[in-house]
Amino acid sequence: MMMGEKAEGGGRQSGGGGASPHHRPPGAAQAAAAATPLSGIAEAFEEMAGLLRSDKSGGVELRLDKFCDACSLVSVLFGCLGLAFKFAEMEYIAKVRDLVEASKTHRTLQNILDLDVANNSVRTPGSHTRNLRRVRQGLDLIRALFEQFLSSDDYSLKDAATTAYTQVCAPFHTWAIRTAVYAGMYALPYRDQLLLKLNETDKTAEKKMRRYIKASIPVIQYIDKLYISRNISLDW
Repeated sequence: MMMGEKAEGGGRQSGGGGASPHHRPPGAAQAAAAATPLSGIAEAFEEMAGLLRSDKSGGVELRLDKFCDACSLVSVLFGCLGLAFKFAEMEYIAKVRDLVEASKTHRTLQNILDLDVANNSVRTPGSHTRNLRRVRQGLDLIRALFEQFLSSDDYSLKDAATTAYTQVCAPFHTWAIRTAVYAGMYALPYRDQLLLKLNETDKTAEKKMRRYIKASIPVIQYIDKLYISRNISLDW
């Protein structure tokens, strides 16, 4: 569960000492965010989606550092949603931070899953595989939220956020957590307040949100396939 689970950002230590030559400092993805947060997010995920879609052999390996760069940009969206998603924001950031540390010694997403499978620690609290699962849920929650945002002109975001949460995260949460989350929906910013925080208009936001929705789907599907191909279920 992405929201409502105790933060596990520290994780366990990856093997090895210093940074590997595969690790790079934040690059184009962060630079792109200088325009607006949504611009940077859309461009970063379009880059990954383009790589995945161009792969005809099924042998592409998504680099962990590039994935982390893109996911780090998404953090600002949770921050813009206010107090209702504050705990989700803290959890998401902690888990992305763990994957950033892992990227210093592991080149691809496959590498961290294979290590946890070998160590029989896939579902161990703090494992990279567990944290990747939570980050994936965070990306999917934003995708669902954008879809709901674009399907209505409602001034309030309560219905959009409630529907998105119900679809993506609620199935993995206890009754107590679901109750707390739904109660917090009343603290969400209004539509125009969110657009102001994102430095967007309805028109510019719609275009960029649709770009993220389209680009995030193959990335999310790619992650799911990594789990399924290793006989790791997706029901947690």
